[in-house]
Amino acid sequence: MKIWDMLKGGALRETRAADPSWDALTGGAGAATASGMHVDAKSAESLSTVYACVQALAESTACLPLHVYRRTDAGDRERADGHWLSRLLDSPNDYQTGMEYRESQTAAILLHGNSYARKELNGAGEVVSLQPMHPQRVTVVRLDNGRYRYDWTDDSGKVHRLLADEVLHLKDRSEPGSIVGKSRIAIARENLGLALALRKHGANTFSRGRPSAVLLNEGKRDFTTEELKTISERLEYFASAGAGRVMNLPRGVKWENIGISNEDMEFIAAQQFSVADICRIFRVPPVLVQDLTHATYSNVDRLGDYFVSFALQRWLTCWEEGISRSLLGPIARQRYYAEHQTGGLLRAQPKERSEFYKTMIDAGVMDAGECRKLENLPQRDVDAANAS
Repeated sequence: MKIWDMLKGGALRETRAADPSWDALTGGAGAATASGMHVDAKSAESLSTVYACVQALAESTACLPLHVYRRTDAGDRERADGHWLSRLLDSPNDYQTGMEYRESQTAAILLHGNSYARKELNGAGEVVSLQPMHPQRVTVVRLDNGRYRYDWTDDSGKVHRLLADEVLHLKDRSEPGSIVGKSRIAIARENLGLALALRKHGANTFSRGRPSAVLLNEGKRDFTTEELKTISERLEYFASAGAGRVMNLPRGVKWENIGISNEDMEFIAAQQFSVADICRIFRVPPVLVQDLTHATYSNVDRLGDYFVSFALQRWLTCWEEGISRSLLGPIARQRYYAEHQTGGLLRAQPKERSEFYKTMIDAGVMDAGECRKLENLPQRDVDAANAS
């Protein structure tokens, strides 16, 4: 090991970002919180709001078309579908499609702060496969020469040491001087611990049950044990099989429903607050996680625009720049690049899409053929069609 490090630039002292063997025992970056709940990526994702936020970002990123383009000498660009990078993005490995790979890797960044994939190259130096590595099994080591190494522990417990050039590493925001992304789950651990505690409290309350009504004895005598037993048996019958029937109560006994208490109202309000609090962590509008509390007919579209501009764009740029930096060489990236086609977000809005095309055609920015291409329609002779 020491000889190998000296040949690579030398490092007898190492700085480790994490220990994968310890992570395997402790469940990653999990820790206890002030609420008494243990929070890690697994427990956090069990919250429906966290799961919905992660899926909203991961699914949207993965489902957008991702194309490879070639810069022409005239300053224009053209699709390079035959390029090896385009084939790699469509089929990154033998068991995942391009959509499945990008969805799982984006979710890994959101939950763990980092995603790692081992690059496999052919004899021509082209990347032919991307093999995902679980973030909890990867240790980032900073060597004395300033370079980085990735230690990955496989399923059998064997540690593989990979150079930085052998790994596609995408990450969330990192600290200055570090290339390891910070987990949003770890940063907001206390907020998520409170949400988990609220869920546990609600589950325990409903599991024990609580009476929905009480019987008030307004009479002037106490009931005997046999009478109380008869009343209890009658209540149990109507609770299980007597729905919709009339129950006769003894003289002097009054039925009184128990409404929602102030404590219950505070619990419901706290649950609603936790939804908005989690959405802030991922910068996802609550309407996208099925919280329509503050949604109106007029602001839903604006919230969708906000999601694309201020939440989704960060992850699209992360993928585009990561692909350029890690998968293309210095010379190739001057000619080729990958870019998402965000117009795919308008597919479910035919009215807005048609108005956009009409405006672009009237302004001379696009022609009908280009619009048909964006709609995945076959090319046709536009002049002949207009003449007919």
